[in-house]
Amino acid sequence: MDFLTALVDYGIIGILIIMSILSVAVAMERWVFIRKTDPSSYNNKKELELVLTKRLHLIATVGSNAPYIGLLGTVLGIMLTFYTVGETGYIDTKRIMASLALALKATAVGLLVAIPSIIFYNLLVRKVKEKIYQWEIINSSKKDIS
Repeated sequence: MDFLTALVDYGIIGILIIMSILSVAVAMERWVFIRKTDPSSYNNKKELELVLTKRLHLIATVGSNAPYIGLLGTVLGIMLTFYTVGETGYIDTKRIMASLALALKATAVGLLVAIPSIIFYNLLVRKVKEKIYQWEIINSSKKDIS
């Protein structure tokens, strides 16, 4: 059962930290790229959309899956607590509650990863839409001139 303890403490939390770093790094890179992108330099709207939305799916994937990975850690922690109680036959409320509280940390970390990821994703999708609208405005004015 030491394996499960290590899995919850280091494996699950570690995976969530890596996911968080990935999400923040991609969000920062996309934010800078989208801000620097000039819609008038693209002749095709779909090409602009492809360039702007590149790697946004990674942020959405982290945001939607982090709570489940955290929940997995919590379930494993609770299983470990019940297994330990069953093996020892010793029921100490203080020890059980401390173990359950520690098991819930994985869910908390999962939510701490997911919430900012979803916020980043929504902000970036909004910025992408703004750039596409700018492209449409620029190209509709070109058609009006000719």
